[in-house]
Amino acid sequence: MNSDASIDVAIVGGGIIGICAAACLAEAGRYVTVFDRTGICEETSSGNAAAFAFSDVLPMAHKGMIRQLPKWLADPLGPLSIPPAYLPKLLPWLIRFWRAGAPAKYEASLAAQAGMMKLAEAEWMGLLDRSGTRGMLREDGSLELYESEAEFRASLPGWAIRERFGIGFRHVEGEELAGLQPGLSPRFIKGTFVPGWKTVADPKLLGKAVWAYAQTKGARFEMARIERVATDQHGATLTLADGTTRQARHLIIAAGAWSHLLARQFGDRIPLETERGYNTTLPKSAFDVKRQLIFSGHGFVITPLETGLRVGGAVELGGIERPPNYARSKALLQKAQKFLPGLDPAGGREWMGFRPSLPDSVPVIGRAPGGRPVIYAFGHGHLGLTQAAATGRLIRDLVLGQTPPIDLAPFSPQRF
Repeated sequence: MNSDASIDVAIVGGGIIGICAAACLAEAGRYVTVFDRTGICEETSSGNAAAFAFSDVLPMAHKGMIRQLPKWLADPLGPLSIPPAYLPKLLPWLIRFWRAGAPAKYEASLAAQAGMMKLAEAEWMGLLDRSGTRGMLREDGSLELYESEAEFRASLPGWAIRERFGIGFRHVEGEELAGLQPGLSPRFIKGTFVPGWKTVADPKLLGKAVWAYAQTKGARFEMARIERVATDQHGATLTLADGTTRQARHLIIAAGAWSHLLARQFGDRIPLETERGYNTTLPKSAFDVKRQLIFSGHGFVITPLETGLRVGGAVELGGIERPPNYARSKALLQKAQKFLPGLDPAGGREWMGFRPSLPDSVPVIGRAPGGRPVIYAFGHGHLGLTQAAATGRLIRDLVLGQTPPIDLAPFSPQRF
């Protein structure tokens, strides 16, 4: 494509958010080009835990987490770690995170997430059907596990909040617990089964399949690193790493953990941080896991995929430049062996990805200030896959000038 060619809608980011936005816009007859430096669904969207976590409405800054922070931070391989050298840079974000736990802010975030999740489930089911990918959906529910009566009791306020929003679950123990997941360590005395929890066969394969559908509607892809973005009265100009430019009428920034760097070029300072997540994907034969297992006290999950058994999670607030610390994925795998005593840890593939996180756990979805033809769609944290179809629908509505199905004020880029 030469620099004179104009694009209708340019999307920076070929992860699941950008893919779903492209599919929704292409369905509406818009000419969309997605730009990404590595390919479609090749980075963070490829290695996540594969959950459609529609019941995961609690903001990260909920009271239980704030209470556990000191204990977790004391363990460098625990559920949450911060490299000491990164702490000074992270401090402003942590202060915002702490403030987001204040009751009024927390309730506002909770309500926004609950509305977003309801939309996300409806939009995903529709998109799966339209794209012919419904067969990649798994509706086996999830099982959250507790090692003590105290840990179980500490979870109850969170379940009461979910109940307020109509989320179904039941607490299990004894034979019912063993039946939901045979071979569990006896250290787990209780669990909570969420029948409506869904997973996908493999997040990378799903993303590529949704993209293939978007292509049938006319969406295009260009592999390129976007170095600079700018706007004028005609639209947006994207400058690529090779020095060439592309013109677009509308620009969508959906570049995950790198999005705030592009937003800053417009003068918008959005407090995005990076939750670095780790996992190991074992061969399918490693253990017969029946459904996603959630070890919330340890900050990780085990997901059975079509392509293997994925053991992953945890949060390392360490930015986008530090090299991976794979001791974290190894620590998760060691715990998984204790929790599932028959697990075969051999033949695993380690991975690290960048979750783009905002202090209040609510993504930025909305127009850039100043009347520019720019829409932001990032900051979904560990809910990018879950909320992607809803975000795609909302982006489509913004581009088309239609009224979105939910109030976008809580998601405003200007809220900071």
